[in-house]
Amino acid sequence: MPALPRLTWPLLLLAATLLAACSDKPVAGWSGYAEGDYLYIAAPIAGRLDTLAVQAGQQVKKDTPLFALDDEAERDAQLQAAALQYAAQAQAADTTKGRRADELAVTQAQVRQAQAAVTLTQNDLTRQQQLATQGFVAPARVTDAQTALQQAQAGLAQATAALRVAHLPAREDERTAAQASATAASAAVQQAQWRTGQKQQTSPADATVAEIFYRPGEFVGAGQPVLSLLPPGNVKARFFVPEAALPSVAAGQTVRISCDGCGAAFTARITRVATQAEFTPPVIYSNAQRAKMMFMVEALPDQPGQLHPGQPLDVQPAAGQ
Repeated sequence: MPALPRLTWPLLLLAATLLAACSDKPVAGWSGYAEGDYLYIAAPIAGRLDTLAVQAGQQVKKDTPLFALDDEAERDAQLQAAALQYAAQAQAADTTKGRRADELAVTQAQVRQAQAAVTLTQNDLTRQQQLATQGFVAPARVTDAQTALQQAQAGLAQATAALRVAHLPAREDERTAAQASATAASAAVQQAQWRTGQKQQTSPADATVAEIFYRPGEFVGAGQPVLSLLPPGNVKARFFVPEAALPSVAAGQTVRISCDGCGAAFTARITRVATQAEFTPPVIYSNAQRAKMMFMVEALPDQPGQLHPGQPLDVQPAAGQ
């Protein structure tokens, strides 16, 4: 092979360097995967799982019944609270009324009796005064008659006051206390109703039943999820951008997503850019990205239902961004 001219080697070295630089140029795209934000449906009260109305993979609409726990104790407590509420309300209403009609009749009869006693003693005093004037009785008899009249008048005043009191309601403090007891009883009924209602859970949104964690007959602790749901709008793209490309992404921007089996690429809007860097997750096996500091970015597809959790994704900036 003939020897190359001396000036040819520097040119070849420069060309090799330029080719190497071109091969290291980063590709305008990022790797990622689809992530789902699941809804974990639980009851805030413990109990035995009585009814499971759905199965994994089922599509459910909002307010569809999902499951029911045993609520016998809660229903009994609700009946008890309702009875206590009725008693408290009756007591509160009673404090606003006077005596019963028969009780008023007794007091009114006592007033009439006292009035008759006053009339009788008044007549006796007049007679004794006339007899004393004529000298037929001693003055002491007049004094006794006057005393008897005063006693009868006092008895009439007492009976009249008792009649007025019989028409009055309970004292204001008693009425206030009775009304407060009735209010507390009503709150107890509402609490019992809430506890009973919490034993039955419905779907908070249109979703797919992702997983079932308990079966009928098993005991479920308070706050322990019985199943998980995945609404279509809760599936997002999660990809990782190198630090050098971070200035080119921001919340609100549009990206294009493609994946195996997804058909044509579709758009998504960036909703979050992580504030801290992290190492590339091990699920991404690209040698070019491994062990580099990356920033996680999340984007929601413009049309829900286009992604499935765990699906590998290729993400590129949208045209013009």
